[in-house]
Amino acid sequence: MIPIDHFIEGFSATFKELHQSEPWLITNDLKNIIGKMILNLGDDYVITDQVAIHKSAIIENNVTIKSPAIIGKNCYIGANTYFREGVYLDEAVKIGPGCEIKSSIICSNTAIAHFNYIGNSIIGRNINFEAGSIAANHYNERTVKKISVLYNSEIIETNSDKFGSLIGDNSRVGANAVLSPGTILAKNSIVKRLELIEQVV
Repeated sequence: MIPIDHFIEGFSATFKELHQSEPWLITNDLKNIIGKMILNLGDDYVITDQVAIHKSAIIENNVTIKSPAIIGKNCYIGANTYFREGVYLDEAVKIGPGCEIKSSIICSNTAIAHFNYIGNSIIGRNINFEAGSIAANHYNERTVKKISVLYNSEIIETNSDKFGSLIGDNSRVGANAVLSPGTILAKNSIVKRLELIEQVV
């Protein structure tokens, strides 16, 4: 098992029943997880059709948020952003213009610049994605689509054809970098601009 608390400080405090689940099981079930969490939110959220937006959040024009979703305190979402299949933003997350986020958890004080794609991923605290960087979640080019991950020098089969990345706190992802499906990054990782991360070939 991959202990998410080793990557993201306090993850189990927010997701009390999930910290012992594998990350790909969480992202694949995120619509149900978020739907249940919405039921316990306070009146500091405006909730419409299973989309919960904190009253302090700033959302620019032409943003599409498909249910379910939770947008936390002091979040900022830039124009023309698209959320789908279950998105959770913790406190003070910044999403730049033109991004697409799918089936992902993004933890507090993380910034996703502009024109980024984050799919089926769990992104830690205080992480910065520069413009155009991608957390890919599917092997389009392979005949066998199932995704494997590398953890502690061991290859783990997810038995899923949709999983992006688990990224530890305080990491940096450079402009136009690509994280291949199944990427696992420890805390304080640095991915260079234009770099391709492919941990299981």
